[in-house]
Amino acid sequence: MEDLTLEITEEMAGERIDKVVSAMDEDWSRSQIANWVKDGAIKVNGETVKPNYKVRLDDVIIATPPILEELDVVPEDLNLEIVYEDADVLVVNKPKGMVVHPAPGHSQGTLVNGLMHHCTDLSGINGVVRPGIVHRIDKDTSGLLMVAKNDAAHQSLVDQLVKKTVTRKYVALVHGHIPHDKGTIDAPIARDPKERQNMSVVDKGKHAVTHFRVLERFGNFTLVECRLETGRTHQIRVHMKYIGFPLVGDPKYGPRKTMEIGGQALHAEVIGFNHPKTGEYMEFSADMPAEFAELLESLRKKD
Repeated sequence: MEDLTLEITEEMAGERIDKVVSAMDEDWSRSQIANWVKDGAIKVNGETVKPNYKVRLDDVIIATPPILEELDVVPEDLNLEIVYEDADVLVVNKPKGMVVHPAPGHSQGTLVNGLMHHCTDLSGINGVVRPGIVHRIDKDTSGLLMVAKNDAAHQSLVDQLVKKTVTRKYVALVHGHIPHDKGTIDAPIARDPKERQNMSVVDKGKHAVTHFRVLERFGNFTLVECRLETGRTHQIRVHMKYIGFPLVGDPKYGPRKTMEIGGQALHAEVIGFNHPKTGEYMEFSADMPAEFAELLESLRKKD
């Protein structure tokens, strides 16, 4: 892994180094970062510091995290739900709570570990710790992901994502009663200047568009389908919060008083793309997890 460099701005000044560095890669935990600081893998202005160091304006942080070697990514039988597979692509239904790919300090139980047990032919474009991974969904989001089994397929799927021709539909349960039946959120997303571990709508952020339509209303909750036009980090979670309807169970963007359901109520229900080799449009769907369906049923009974 290459060294990562970060120059401290006014918004970051005064924050602990572990909090600031955690914004450089969402897969890094603050406890991992603290250990790297102790080991000298993270330096400030070329010098080692203590984990409780508070960064200063114009400090330059260089992070050299430990490399996760190929042998560390161990194939594991995780009983993955493969929805479709051929010689070029596969579509997998990721369960809630599963991380997509390994990261330093977290090398087991990920989707990649399961994929490596399931098959040996995965694209290598993203390196040894992210074989076949074309796009990601958050740990506590369930649902469909497309996986490339060779480099040509990988490039084709990435190109389709860039051209916005991939169909990605999610179902989400949000707080509040959305009065209109459908809408489009066109608001740029970037790192939150005040909370660097979070994303937020920022004027100079990256273009982000989410289309939504109401599927069902339950008093103070609304079930929506969200269709991604772009694919920014935490896009649906950030956009729905931005318009005043944060996701139920979301520990990062939801309200303080939300349902304790082990993470956001969000499921990647539909994925559609043109097959990398044949060009044929293919679309797949996966039912929401049982606990999500049970939550909706309990709301229907109360309504």
